[in-house]
Amino acid sequence: MRDVIVQAPASKSMSHRALIAAALAPGESLVSGLLDSQDIRRTRACLAGCGAAFEERADGLAVRGLPHGPRGGTADSPADMNVGESGTTCRLLAGVLASGTGFFRVHGEGRMHDRPIGEVFRALAGQNVGVRYERKEGYPPLVLGTNGLPGGELSISLEESSQYLSGLLLAAPLAKAPCLLGVIGSKVVSWPYVALTLQVMEDFGGPAKVELLTNGAWTPAAHGRPVSAEPGKIRFLVQPGTYRARSYAVEGDWSNASYFLAAGALGPNAVRVTGLRPDSLQGDRAILDILARMGARVSWDGGAALVAPAEGGLRGADLDMGQCPDLVPTVAVAASMARGATTIRNVAHLRIKESDRLAALATEITRAGGGAELLSDGIRVTPGALAAGREVPFLTYGDHRMAMSLSLYALAGIRPGLDNPGCVAKSFPGFFGQWEPVAAAAREAARG
Repeated sequence: MRDVIVQAPASKSMSHRALIAAALAPGESLVSGLLDSQDIRRTRACLAGCGAAFEERADGLAVRGLPHGPRGGTADSPADMNVGESGTTCRLLAGVLASGTGFFRVHGEGRMHDRPIGEVFRALAGQNVGVRYERKEGYPPLVLGTNGLPGGELSISLEESSQYLSGLLLAAPLAKAPCLLGVIGSKVVSWPYVALTLQVMEDFGGPAKVELLTNGAWTPAAHGRPVSAEPGKIRFLVQPGTYRARSYAVEGDWSNASYFLAAGALGPNAVRVTGLRPDSLQGDRAILDILARMGARVSWDGGAALVAPAEGGLRGADLDMGQCPDLVPTVAVAASMARGATTIRNVAHLRIKESDRLAALATEITRAGGGAELLSDGIRVTPGALAAGREVPFLTYGDHRMAMSLSLYALAGIRPGLDNPGCVAKSFPGFFGQWEPVAAAAREAARG
């Protein structure tokens, strides 16, 4: 059988961060390869709403940055920051907007007003930032007023999201004095995304120094971007400065590539995904390691990631996915087609995503004929008699990652009937166009 070849879409995480850094850099940047999705459009619209300018060109997006940081409105007429359903936009910009001047109204749609943001403003206490919550303490909608960041010491918990820290880091070069950011709490989730933030800051000329507590002394982290973090034992020093405008190309997205890579592991055809960096700092690069642990044949071939079906099918595994939570829907659905149970741990924060992803996965995996048990911090998936040969009416919960993951059931002979396939536009508008060759190859193989 021939390999199915797929081009990876641009990274959503890097697109958000590159747009923000370019918008904070005085002068003009050119960002190429930017992902065109609803979430990225929300970030762009919010940045435009506080003074950045954008121009579509044949070779990319020209960004005219803010010479003095984000510009807000008045207390009576704050700048409108509609983040839609983009949690990344909301959490990154909460910190970034605080580095500007004026008033900003941050609000959204769907479940956004049920997704917490209060930890950012707790960390900003004493930084000339005021916040008024319009409905519920610690949640949007809210109005924030700021006179710029004076700098100094801040501490942030990453138990809910690493994006809180990323937003503060992106804002820190605009502070009037050096910022020293420490991490508190009992655990750190989604740490690799912080490394992406540090990379983009460095690329745009606003680097952060990272220090680790070792034997009672603070020492510089090797290579500047540690692969893990422990609360109380890591801190970031950012000097006041100015981001520098530049040309920037966005790399491919490992999160959105995961559906195609998992399809290769499930068979019948191997899948080759181009446009990915093997040395990427994206945490979701872990999908290759996870699929290999479950028995898939994984390799790099001609600059592409190649995943072929496991001999005898995938097998279950015990997985800590706290550092790659966006992969959980992909892996959980694939696990329901594996041999033996799969336990996914350390992902309790998935309950506050676009949907309660753990509960949603348990419901839809059961609907397909698999088994699922909710755990205090994850989910246990067991194989079952899947409903091959018929259509299953799946609920997507308006969640893009649920819709794309449930599409994997086409590899088991199920016809996924998604109630809201259009929700993939949040992060990957072209998903179904790229998915069809994968599904078609599976149908052809089934016909013999």
